[in-house]
Amino acid sequence: MAATPNDAVSAAPPKPLHGGPLALLTIAVAFSTFMEVLDMTIVNVAVPHIAGSLGVSPSEGTWTISSYALASAIMQPLTGWLARRFGEVKTFVGSVLMFVVFSMLCGLATSMPMLVIGRLLQGAGSGPMVALSLTLLLSNYPKEKQGIALALWAMTVVVAPIFGPILGGWLTDNFSWPWIFYINLPVGLAAAVVTWGLLRKRETKTYKAPIDMIGLLLLVVGVGALQFMLDNGNDHDWFSSPMILTLGLVALVCLTFLIAWELHAKHPVVDLSLFRQRNFTVGVISLSLGMFAFFGINVVFPLWLQITLGYTATWAGLATAPVGILAFLIAPVLGKNMHRLDLRAVVTFAFLVFAGTAYWFSTFDSSASFSALVVPRFVMGLAIPCFFIPLNQVYLSGLPVDQIASASGLSNFCRTIGSSVSTAIMVTLWQHRGESHHASLTEYVSPGHPAATEFIGQLTHGGLSHTQSLGLIDQLLTREALTLAVNDVFWACAILFVLLIPVLWFAKPPFGSAGGAAGH
Repeated sequence: MAATPNDAVSAAPPKPLHGGPLALLTIAVAFSTFMEVLDMTIVNVAVPHIAGSLGVSPSEGTWTISSYALASAIMQPLTGWLARRFGEVKTFVGSVLMFVVFSMLCGLATSMPMLVIGRLLQGAGSGPMVALSLTLLLSNYPKEKQGIALALWAMTVVVAPIFGPILGGWLTDNFSWPWIFYINLPVGLAAAVVTWGLLRKRETKTYKAPIDMIGLLLLVVGVGALQFMLDNGNDHDWFSSPMILTLGLVALVCLTFLIAWELHAKHPVVDLSLFRQRNFTVGVISLSLGMFAFFGINVVFPLWLQITLGYTATWAGLATAPVGILAFLIAPVLGKNMHRLDLRAVVTFAFLVFAGTAYWFSTFDSSASFSALVVPRFVMGLAIPCFFIPLNQVYLSGLPVDQIASASGLSNFCRTIGSSVSTAIMVTLWQHRGESHHASLTEYVSPGHPAATEFIGQLTHGGLSHTQSLGLIDQLLTREALTLAVNDVFWACAILFVLLIPVLWFAKPPFGSAGGAAGH
């Protein structure tokens, strides 16, 4: 029901929760967030099994990933409008239940169209969940403990993508692929029941704001075209494909018109006025571009391990996972002490660690051992909480309470788009640099280079034909070329992290929690 001027009682924010109820709410919200973020990556390793089971090609199987990402990306910036219209608690619980119902539909799918529709609707349910989980935690935590709330929330967002591929691989290998969806049922139902039981009497005020249909249409078409272009561009050689070129133009036109329209709309579906706040703008730019570089490393590293070094999906996951250890240990300590620190300095430290470990990765060759690769992943974990937790505090600082849901939704949208763009660009960059290095290395395999001639001679004496020898050399060159290319990607990410440091310092203290003062 819409709020009226007589709602004096509901205008006063409810007192924070304490003790058992606060712990229960934290667990429920953390698990629902973990479940949603997990589902963005858990499907990745199961795609070959899904494709084989449903009788489609692996490339068609990737629709299970892109359809989810597409719907989620569209719904994230709508979070603020939905929360104002229906209330934050109802919107969150409704999103969780919708997510659970369509997770079950995905598990029961008997054809690819049925699975894609299920993933689309599952993604639509997931969109508001992450942003509203942060909003509900902040609005129900005592002011002095909101740093802990941010730390716990950030860790679920960071740890879930790391464990997603490991859990997905284990469930797929030991049970069957539908179980990656069925596990959402107990977690989601428990989270919805606990959240509703604790917060149903603490609902936020609602407003019957009209739907901005033009803005909504531009958002759906623009983000849809952009996401589809990013997911399929690499397979179609990007803008040499008329389809990808058309999608790019549609995305550009729609998103440009969306920005112009939303800035002047009376009831915007996406609140772009938030970017008038200096700290929100600096925080979101730093988060999005930082996520671009961070996600690029996390996408290319396991691909390189599997394609080039011959790791299985499980071992690639195990090589990736140590990044979560230090992050998990440091996050609560940082959350407790954020009010004592200059958050710009904390994020600067994070970017320096990210840059250092990215450079470290750029020095490895194809003979690197598992233990050698694990060490920089372990050290990188030091930077993760120092990156995510303070930046969330920076972009929320100074915002009134009724704008937190919109701010969280919009920042999560930018973070998601940053990750999608990163995946597309980094994988393409890796492949193109691999081709370039392969061409350069091939120049050394000629009669004019004694070492190459000697090596071919040894292979021939070993029983291989001349053609087989050249085939083996080509395999070796490809491995080394892709390793040099991955070094280039890590080097580029290191540079980007360093370039982002000056941007942070445009943020203006104090960085109190939402509702506090902050610079414009």
